[in-house]
Amino acid sequence: MDDYRKILVLLDLSERSAQVATAGRRMAELSNASVVALHVVEYVPVEPLGESLMPSLQIKEELIKRSREKLEDLVRRVGLERTVCRVEAGATKAEILRVAEQERADLIVLGSRERHGLAILVNFTEDTVLHAAHCDLLAVRLK
Repeated sequence: MDDYRKILVLLDLSERSAQVATAGRRMAELSNASVVALHVVEYVPVEPLGESLMPSLQIKEELIKRSREKLEDLVRRVGLERTVCRVEAGATKAEILRVAEQERADLIVLGSRERHGLAILVNFTEDTVLHAAHCDLLAVRLK
């Protein structure tokens, strides 16, 4: 387990995020790795070609600010000390892969939801990251 030096923990800030953060903390403890907690804000304005972009930019900045506060609170609650918190804006899948590469992560920890019916056919974030990431991936089955 001492192969991992940097772990990227992906958190969507839902109720189940603590489960993913806890798994990331445990992996970091086992391998003595540093942790980067990441949340991606994927904001798409309702009217992208509206009259003024200013309200749209203000909304995006506010979403990033609130997400950062929630992320830092979650990291504190689960005991992830010495964790770098990052909030990025953009396409979720692309941002995850970009940050993993930029941070030189050895392991990505993310949540995985059980799927049924037509949902099996949809390309979920965990599937994209699994096949495109340059490093190991730990998918935490969310209860």
